[in-house]
Amino acid sequence: MTRMRTRIAERLMHSKNSIAMLTSFNEINLGKVMALRKRLGEQFLKTHAVKLGFMSFFVKATCEALKRHPLVNASVDGGDIIYHGYQDISVAVSTDRGLVTPILRDAQNMSFAEIERNILDFAGRARKGGLTLEELQGGTFTITNGGVFGSLFSTPIVNPPQSAILGMHTIKQRAIVEDGQVIAAPMMYIAISYDHRVIDGKDAVLFLVDIKDQLENPERMLLGL
Repeated sequence: MTRMRTRIAERLMHSKNSIAMLTSFNEINLGKVMALRKRLGEQFLKTHAVKLGFMSFFVKATCEALKRHPLVNASVDGGDIIYHGYQDISVAVSTDRGLVTPILRDAQNMSFAEIERNILDFAGRARKGGLTLEELQGGTFTITNGGVFGSLFSTPIVNPPQSAILGMHTIKQRAIVEDGQVIAAPMMYIAISYDHRVIDGKDAVLFLVDIKDQLENPERMLLGL
């Protein structure tokens, strides 16, 4: 094993052996988000010189949900639980050497463009081994996107000392019932894995429902609702 692979293995085994981990699932109709990207994506690119992706929507929705569900935005420090009044979001980035999780510091204050620009920068430097140790340490909550590789469903592993992680998956056209009619919609399964020592099931589920509600009604996150 390389040093990086060894370190990843150590952290994963620590998470598996020290956390009472549980995973809950939901699904999101991303039709409105996709329509918004289609309608404004070209103008967004011209204005900000970066593409409007899905990650900025998920990061913004996560920050808003963490404000309303602060129990999910916690870290474990020995026998103490630390509840954070800010959202430092770790974003999983895949490289040839393994997965790294650089951090969007104070993501709650970032615009969509700033989020997209930072993630693009992280991804480029991560693949060249150019991330600093400071950019990888800390974080209060993690988002990982196995969907970019085609994953339909998974149970992400919590990144200690954090207490929860949100898993995104691939978008598939599926038949759903809306207003009594069967329609085809772009659906994504989402998952939250969490440390049950710190977070009760109710709080994790309500957090995930909040994410779903925001992304199915993206005007909510734009208005901070």
